[in-house]
Amino acid sequence: MRIAVLGVGLIGGSVGLAARQRLGAEVAGFDPDRELLERAAQLEAIDEPAGNAAEAVVGAEVVFCAAPVTALPGVAAEALAAAGEDCAITDVGSVKRDVIAALGSESRFIGGHPLAGAETSGVENARADLFEGARWYLTPTERTGGMLYDRVQRAISEMGARPQAIEAETHDRLMAAVSHLPHVLANILVTQAATALSEEAEHLPEVGPSFRDATRVAGANPAIWGDIFAGNRQAVATEIDAVVAKLSEAADLLRSGDRDAVRAWHEQAAKRRRELIETEIAGGPLHELRVLVPNRPGIVAELALELGRGGVNIEDMALYPAPDMTSGAISLYIAGDEQAERAEKLVRLLGHDVSRAE
Repeated sequence: MRIAVLGVGLIGGSVGLAARQRLGAEVAGFDPDRELLERAAQLEAIDEPAGNAAEAVVGAEVVFCAAPVTALPGVAAEALAAAGEDCAITDVGSVKRDVIAALGSESRFIGGHPLAGAETSGVENARADLFEGARWYLTPTERTGGMLYDRVQRAISEMGARPQAIEAETHDRLMAAVSHLPHVLANILVTQAATALSEEAEHLPEVGPSFRDATRVAGANPAIWGDIFAGNRQAVATEIDAVVAKLSEAADLLRSGDRDAVRAWHEQAAKRRRELIETEIAGGPLHELRVLVPNRPGIVAELALELGRGGVNIEDMALYPAPDMTSGAISLYIAGDEQAERAEKLVRLLGHDVSRAE
């Protein structure tokens, strides 16, 4: 297998390492920063440094675009123009709106976003196991080619990640709440603490572990996060407005002096945090669901997105087109009895025949 990586920082470098070590792939790479590209080759994150993006994608089966968020539509468009008709193009950006708006009509493009990263950056910190157990969102559209979607989700699954289909708009709203908003709040907490402490300059206390934990991501990589905030500005601003309202409610609650109400509020927060943190991939045996479908554009995306909306994760899939190419079967591999039963119901609601292979 040959893949191309366009952008060889932490994520792109980790894609290259994982593809080489886990897929046995030959990896071509390009980055406009020639020094960075040479460093990626020295670290064996890529096999072959290319002179430009078009050169890197020649012969590739999958292209991973790992450029900054604002540059992704242009980088992916360049890859689409240069790559073969049987090449899948995906990206790793944490905002999907602009890239899907620009390229969502392309059958070869599948938007993507791995929920993986580190406090450090740069290809020097790339790791082959960075995606191990990490959710990797994919944002197919009704135009997405089924075989190409299958190739991308299979590749990232073999790199250790957990692929899941999601609509681009849903993705951006979700990321605004669980990823982008925490960075905003960390920045505000630091600013507020600095302002408050400046008024007590003679009695500056040492910051405690709760402050360090809550502000760990404050000011993280301003160039990258400036692009993310700009790209997802509406969703993030909506979340900020909601938080402002909740902070006002919390202030009223604390002023009331109602100890029981405050304790219940605190306990409820602890309960909800556990529920969020403990959400993991369903365990249990792997079930194969065989779905009979017509051969039409978007059918794979339709199934993947519907199951994703229903909270069902597809661990793997396989496509079996009929000889006359008018119909075919899709095998969906689902972990756990409960998720498999839910998947069967969702598939039938879409109007498809489904059976469980035992």
